[in-house]
Amino acid sequence: MQTTLAETERSRERVSMDIEISPSIPQRNTYSLPCLLGIPLLILFSGLILFGSGGRSLFTESDLLSSLKNFGFTDNGSSLFRDQPKNSPEALILDEFKKCNPEKAVLKVFMYDLPSDFHFGLFNWKGKKNGSWPDLHSVVPRYPGGLYQQHSIEYWLTLDLLSSTFPDRPGPCSAIRVENSEEADVVFVPFFSSLSYDLHSDVKPPHKKSKNQLLQKQLVEFLIAQEEWKRYGGRDHVILAHHPASMLNARMKLSPGVFILSDFARYPSNIANVEKDIIAPYKHVVGAFVNDSSGFDSRPTLLYFRGGIKRKDGGFIRKVLFDLLKDEEDVHFTSGIPSKDGIHNATQGMHMSKFCLNIAGDTPSSNRLFDAIASHCIPVIISDDIDLPYEDVLDYSEFCVFVRSVDAQRKGFLINLIRSIGKDEWTRMWRRLKQIAHHFEFQYPSRENDAVQMTWQAVARKVPALRLKVHKSRRFSWSDMWKGSE
Repeated sequence: MQTTLAETERSRERVSMDIEISPSIPQRNTYSLPCLLGIPLLILFSGLILFGSGGRSLFTESDLLSSLKNFGFTDNGSSLFRDQPKNSPEALILDEFKKCNPEKAVLKVFMYDLPSDFHFGLFNWKGKKNGSWPDLHSVVPRYPGGLYQQHSIEYWLTLDLLSSTFPDRPGPCSAIRVENSEEADVVFVPFFSSLSYDLHSDVKPPHKKSKNQLLQKQLVEFLIAQEEWKRYGGRDHVILAHHPASMLNARMKLSPGVFILSDFARYPSNIANVEKDIIAPYKHVVGAFVNDSSGFDSRPTLLYFRGGIKRKDGGFIRKVLFDLLKDEEDVHFTSGIPSKDGIHNATQGMHMSKFCLNIAGDTPSSNRLFDAIASHCIPVIISDDIDLPYEDVLDYSEFCVFVRSVDAQRKGFLINLIRSIGKDEWTRMWRRLKQIAHHFEFQYPSRENDAVQMTWQAVARKVPALRLKVHKSRRFSWSDMWKGSE
């Protein structure tokens, strides 16, 4: 396996699928420090959230917001330091608060140096000889666009880890890469499995297996041979499988690990489940609604849906709802195909709508929910088995409307429910939606509590349970060794 990987690495040539990084990237001021409290408050705040490299935060997002507001922080994006000189004590505090401090990361991560065939090479990036990774100080390989973007979390997490040790890394960081696997909380496997499925699933004659299948086979062979995998039976390995059809060949053998998924629909519970695995958001495809001051009265469409109407599995309900809603004058319910014009039209439609339908399709989840969040269009979720990102720290009922499938199919129930939500209640949910929307933004460099940071924090919250399982599994190690020697 290792010889094969090395040979593939030596055969690479560089191509021009790179983009230059801006030397200065503005950072989000999510919270502001009141000048009167200054350094003591910052120390208190850091101590409350982080218990050092060996500990874990017990605060939920709502706890943090509440505590910050009690201490005088704001959550509307304004800054009390905006007019301060760059070298003032207040500005220096804020700059330090925004930097990546490895000592305060909640997660230590060891990452395998897999050949680029498993990650950036999947979209034709060619690294230098004997080099797996791009030089992010100068160029960042360009991830394929369009609908490929929706499962691109594998790309953003890898970029975040690669840059986590840069001395000039802007923005706070939840995860830090370590070189010694024994110091790590988890082991990260940088295989872009969703992109491998999307681009390389076809079998090309005379081959009998696709490139995607071969990569999965090579990955399994590589992992199970590693000391890091053998140490805990792979329980501490973080494996990306966000596309519902990715990792189909390898998932059984890699099931002890922590999967990062979009939902559990196509996984038996013995392979993936809420106790050990992570549900992460899709990357939204429609344009985000920046500086949204629209409000209830300036969004003329009551309820919006654009997408495939005839779907399999639980998605049959889309056709039922289409028949129920198609004649409502302030409802937009149409079939749409994934295309450049379709994305543009969906962006405009969602930005002009009060509520956006998120209906189960081929799987319980879809990118449509995250398009609605980016558009600040109140999601109406009709998907009984949907799994949601960060739901242990986010209360989705504050900014979403959930409707059981059986109720939604009753004539008049859904439309009358939506019409019963008045301006004041809608505005409350809309404001909350704007407050939390940044939790679903993928970007590089990542920013405070964006989708990258929130995903790492979700992984960190799994670590105590992971350690408990590992420790319990070692209880009888001495007895087993003795039995083996008899």
